[in-house]
Amino acid sequence: MAAITIARGDGIGTEIMQVTLDIMAAAGADLSISEVEMGESVYQQGEPTGISEAAWKHLAQAPVLLKGPMSTPQGGGFTSVSLQLRKQLGLYASVRPCVSYAPYVHTRYSTMNVVIIRENEEDIYGGVEYRQTTDVVQSIKWVSRPACEKIIRYAFEYARRHGRRKVSAFTKDRIMEFTDGFFRQIFLEIAQDYPELEYEHQSLDIGTARLTSHPEKFDVIVIPNLYGDILSDLVAQLTTGSVGLTGSANVGDRCVMFEAIHGSAPTIAGEDIANPSGLILAAVMMLVHLQQIEVAQHIQNAWLTTLEEGLHTADIFREGLSYQKLGTRAFGEALIERLGRKPRHLPAVHFSKRNTPTRFDYQRPQIERELVGVDVFLDWTQGTPEELARRLPHVPVTRKGAPWTLEMITNLGVVVWPKSFPETRCCDHWHCRYTADQVHHHDLVQLLKSLRSAGFDFIKTENLYRIDGKLAYSA
Repeated sequence: MAAITIARGDGIGTEIMQVTLDIMAAAGADLSISEVEMGESVYQQGEPTGISEAAWKHLAQAPVLLKGPMSTPQGGGFTSVSLQLRKQLGLYASVRPCVSYAPYVHTRYSTMNVVIIRENEEDIYGGVEYRQTTDVVQSIKWVSRPACEKIIRYAFEYARRHGRRKVSAFTKDRIMEFTDGFFRQIFLEIAQDYPELEYEHQSLDIGTARLTSHPEKFDVIVIPNLYGDILSDLVAQLTTGSVGLTGSANVGDRCVMFEAIHGSAPTIAGEDIANPSGLILAAVMMLVHLQQIEVAQHIQNAWLTTLEEGLHTADIFREGLSYQKLGTRAFGEALIERLGRKPRHLPAVHFSKRNTPTRFDYQRPQIERELVGVDVFLDWTQGTPEELARRLPHVPVTRKGAPWTLEMITNLGVVVWPKSFPETRCCDHWHCRYTADQVHHHDLVQLLKSLRSAGFDFIKTENLYRIDGKLAYSA
């Protein structure tokens, strides 16, 4: 018997969770089920994470979670339940199979069968942001080698163990050379360990365009967090015509969370019209993870049979294509009636007992790092770039006698000194780059003291390094 934890969720969550539990019980799933409280009711108790302390303790003992959709209150101070679970439990990989069910469910992409594997912990979703000046706010994008290695190797292992032929990576490395470029570099390194698999890297925009025009050319896509969040919802909607037909797994070294990809849809809660399919398919993924393979196959094949016979919920019902419109409970009952049957036209599923491994060793590489300067960001509104350059103080040499050089001034990433155009829009957020030979941290402190003595308000600094002989910052 496998121990799992469930959280029913908010809005339609209670309805679709009950249908899913009924189906698993009817199919013979061998489960010990415990329930925890998360979401709206916990927020209302004054807990800003939406997760009770009892729920955290329980997940430490039963680390498989089947979660219904949760609502996050509007306004500051509240954190998404899913985001908290992903971060706190180390759920580094989001796995979303996107499969078309044509011609039984209307879609323009009848050949789509893509698995999107999204990095789940880093990127811009770190959620670290600042209001720095009157005009400018900032969000930090983090990309680390350990996280890249884990998600990329997971994608290749997933392809290998699920009989997939190709892994594609999408980034914007030509624009973000250090963050997305790091992801691309590690992808190309790891691909060499899987000679039996095809691999490719594509720019996010071109790759997405090609995916929508020639989906048959893609198989497994591994992608950074923000891009993956957008792309997986987009592909799910394009593939099936409804995000209600897609389940997902959020995988960590110890814990795994399974959920539908849609929201809590409070406007239709209690009306018995929600499509429970996303959570049903998430439960199928959970049963495969728990090695209850035959039960998982029975459920998904019965689900395919139900679709094939035109028994559809309102979100996918089409006159002339569907046979009967069913409510949430009736759809679950129709599926239970078809347990033990296989679809006649759609491909029946057959799952392997080989799980994708989740633990990968990370060997931290040795690097040589040399401090060569500093970027100083100023809040300043008293003139033009040329006037700023004139007013910046003369900076003494470093402790080693090397002179400081003011290399450039930029405004929101656009160089405005030593060369600029009068048409360039400038705001109150200025970036001044200083470099020198043989810099030490003491020299940075002295530089900041000089700026402050001259009346400048520095709001942020970034140290500049040369790593393994190469500049480790954007030009």
